[in-house]
Amino acid sequence: MSNLRKHAEAELKAAGYKLDGTDEPYNKAAADSILELIDVFSGQGHSGFSASYCLQTFTKLAAFEPLGPLTGADDEWVEVGDGMFQNKRCSHVFKSADRFNGQAYDLDGRIFREPDGGCYSSSDSLVPIVFPYTPTRKYVDVPARGAA
Repeated sequence: MSNLRKHAEAELKAAGYKLDGTDEPYNKAAADSILELIDVFSGQGHSGFSASYCLQTFTKLAAFEPLGPLTGADDEWVEVGDGMFQNKRCSHVFKSADRFNGQAYDLDGRIFREPDGGCYSSSDSLVPIVFPYTPTRKYVDVPARGAA
């Protein structure tokens, strides 16, 4: 067993995962999936540099994020509704004639963060964008919902 696997198991247990399956099935399934990825990654024999590069690239791809700037070219869009287009490379980028005068926008341009660290988005999260565009999220600290 690799040191990375040992570390991952210890951290999962510390976070409350029951690796023996005595917890809810989803918890066990998630832990098994994570440990499978750890085993594959560990078996690839990365150096410090290649590990960092691989992790950063994998994280973006697994989250359906683009590796480079969006261009806004016609072939990046798919029509998902009457006059509503979604970017194929970044699922939270849209354009439609009835918002921002047809300018593309990012649904996740602003993420609101409460004092306890909880985050949410709303209609105020939409921000117009200009191409080339590298998706970014601006975190806006707000008071707790319901606070005066």
